[in-house]
Amino acid sequence: MRYIYETMYILRPDLGEELTDGAIAKYQGILQENGVTTVETQHRGKRRLAYEIGKHRDGIYIQMNYECDGSQVAPLERAMRLSEDVIRYLTIKQTVREVEAEEEVEATA
Repeated sequence: MRYIYETMYILRPDLGEELTDGAIAKYQGILQENGVTTVETQHRGKRRLAYEIGKHRDGIYIQMNYECDGSQVAPLERAMRLSEDVIRYLTIKQTVREVEAEEEVEATA
């Protein structure tokens, strides 16, 4: 069964535009290497953190939504954990109700 996952991660605020784009491409690439075909990424921009994390008061927020069976999440989170550019990350699994899936099938028919 496939689920929709949302991963939100915060990059260091001192990264330039090129390094930020490189980090986004890196994590999208990890997902695509593991079989995820649809990755939606939203660059939320630089924002003030609720509390200081590792002497950082600001962070660059990135949100990725993707559909997979769950085995692709572990390699992504491992890469984020080992990276010095990622301050925090969180992955949430959202279940797709069967009724919604049936409605989508009926709407396309």
